[in-house]
Amino acid sequence: MNEPRDPNAVRFDPAAGADHVESYFLKANDPAGDRALWIKATIFASAREPGRALAEGWAIAFDRRGGQSKHVAVKHVLPFADALFGREGLDVAWSLSVAGDGASEERMRIRPGETHGRIARREHAIRWDLRFEGEASPFVPFPHASMYRGKFPKSKTLTPYPDLVFSGEVEVDGERWDLSNWRGMQGHNWGRGHADLYAWCHVNTWESDAELGFGAKGADRRPEAPSVDLTVEALSGRVRVGPVLTPLVTLVCARFRGVTYTWNGPLEIARAHGDVGLRRYSFSAESRAARIEGSFEAETDDMVGLYYPNPDGPMTYCLNSKLARAHVRFEASGRPPVVVKSRAAALEIGTRDADHGVRMHV
Repeated sequence: MNEPRDPNAVRFDPAAGADHVESYFLKANDPAGDRALWIKATIFASAREPGRALAEGWAIAFDRRGGQSKHVAVKHVLPFADALFGREGLDVAWSLSVAGDGASEERMRIRPGETHGRIARREHAIRWDLRFEGEASPFVPFPHASMYRGKFPKSKTLTPYPDLVFSGEVEVDGERWDLSNWRGMQGHNWGRGHADLYAWCHVNTWESDAELGFGAKGADRRPEAPSVDLTVEALSGRVRVGPVLTPLVTLVCARFRGVTYTWNGPLEIARAHGDVGLRRYSFSAESRAARIEGSFEAETDDMVGLYYPNPDGPMTYCLNSKLARAHVRFEASGRPPVVVKSRAAALEIGTRDADHGVRMHV
């Protein structure tokens, strides 16, 4: 692993008085591909306002059952001093009683193996009580530890748990969701601000072999019981170095049948390709060990717009979907290719272009 510290250790130093954004997030996908849950805890600090750092709790319930988009997005903001971010690992907590009738409470807790909370905004509320399990075998896309410790790039990212299984319950505006064997992940990113343009995708929930034409059709071959043991994550981004905007850099990680493949060597980065649109993202990468290519796309109605302010002023608009379509072709050296598809993939597009056409929620 190129990053020597605990991948979930908090990087924010309140005494530094520097620009900083940091987030811990979980996502879980319904095996049927119609619902998903996204939970995030963030830190925001600006050198312009030292001592006024914020903690934020976010939750989105994506729902397209019946062919209609019924997504619910909520967010709560409080002073960083009122929250707890564990210095040595994944331990995020805050709690705040809501003024009024005294019956409701805003709260969040994320720690290894479990998360629970409730966030309300206007007429919407999401409550969850979940457990998750999976091997702590991180995806580390940057090739050198210095890239995680130093100033460049300004945005750091890694995935401490790329493949998790969730169970428990979620309540969305009073409707209960029972989660059983929902696949997902847990990520961590931080830095001085968000990239000027970026795309990120992740998928580990696939349609059945039968639907792909690999196996015999039958009642026992259900979409909710796929046998493809493949997890894929990719990101492409451009950042500003002084007045210059860097070319798009693409990094890809995958795990197939317990073997991790990371395309981040100098020659692999030079050969990798990424193409970012406002609703789509495609990539390809190759090495001596394996080759991969992927295409991710989301309908406008399956995207939720989020405001991601930057400490230095400009706004980043995150176009977020956990119900994207994905097509992936993976070929390990000396083995036949694996061609799979999903309708339960994560796709996030970050842009400074306010004219993106996606409804902004929080």
